Amino acid sequence: MAVSTDRDPKGFVRPSSIAESIHERIYERIMSLEIPPGARIPIDGLARELNVSQTPVREALTRLEREGLVRKAHLIGYSASPQLTRKEFDDLYKFRLLLEPESARQACLKLTPDTLARIESAAADMEKGDPPVDRNSRYSRFARADAHFHDEILRVADNEFVRQALNDQHIHLHIFRLMFHSRVTQEALEEHDRLLSAFRRADADAAYEAMKEHIERSRDRLAAAFE
Repeated sequence: MAVSTDRDPKGFVRPSSIAESIHERIYERIMSLEIPPGARIPIDGLARELNVSQTPVREALTRLEREGLVRKAHLIGYSASPQLTRKEFDDLYKFRLLLEPESARQACLKLTPDTLARIESAAADMEKGDPPVDRNSRYSRFARADAHFHDEILRVADNEFVRQALNDQHIHLHIFRLMFHSRVTQEALEEHDRLLSAFRRADADAAYEAMKEHIERSRDRLAAAFE
């Protein structure tokens, strides 16, 4: 596969654009389970398959390791992170229910026209996607946009301890790996709309309830992955 690259005014290929492209390709494969949880990810094999040197593959895997999607073991190399166990899944949603509804309430109380516009923009990103983009790309893009939407709410709530605690778990990337299905995205969009409606009305209690309902429904949708 030929990787598209950007060139500077003198015509030189920018290595960073190659690494970004390779990161996106591997990210999409992990999120869609084309690379199964726990599977080894050989650098040399990927480099040959993607028709690039090993350097951008290493850079991409290093970034994916920071994002929690791959792990590196001494003398073994990289592999896709294991899937959540049922207990980890249950604990994760209990954790979210403790923190995110109250964060939505706090964000609503602190909203300004500018921060509301920022949250609305993050929500709009989830509905974007050109028709030619394949299903894997759309789903992977949605997972990342969903993480950004929730992070914007946490940013407005302005509690960095809570925000960091949630970000450190790479919650949205891991839960979206559980089930590769359009229902996950469509229903999430509808729930986000109810949350946005509460923000626009400056109704902090409604924002709390909308976030709580969204997380509970997300939990119920994805629990089917363990059946």
